[in-house]
Amino acid sequence: MLKDTFTAVYTKFKLHFYQEIFRRFQTRESSLTTMETFCMESIYALGSPTVAEFAAFMCISTPNAAYKVNCLMQKGYIRKIRSQRDRREYHLEVTQKYIDYYNISSSYIAQVMDRIMERFTPQECENMTKMLEIIDQELMPEVRLPDSFRTEQGENV
Repeated sequence: MLKDTFTAVYTKFKLHFYQEIFRRFQTRESSLTTMETFCMESIYALGSPTVAEFAAFMCISTPNAAYKVNCLMQKGYIRKIRSQRDRREYHLEVTQKYIDYYNISSSYIAQVMDRIMERFTPQECENMTKMLEIIDQELMPEVRLPDSFRTEQGENV
């Protein structure tokens, strides 16, 4: 029961995102392929990774990652920022163009969160928060997000 319910909620978030993307594609040509969308979501979630960090996370070669990054740079979704710590190193940073694209899904998350807070008591919301924190921090060790991701999501959503 819990597995089915969780899967349904997760699927609804994905499907809503896909609906919005396709709705926008009807009025203009798409600029990100499906694979590029996955790459962008990963780069955004990783914070400001280097190309090597992005490659390692995606389990692809560094040259393959560099190719994908260059394509995304040409489309204006990311830029390379020289590291202040090590001037030989560059970090990937998403642009406002991607933030606008990403907000397609984050605005729906905010809408659902508003509905949750209206529907449930503050205590129930606190319990849900604690459960989600445990899931995030303890039960999903395969994927680690930088702390900056949580902060940015709290500010954007």
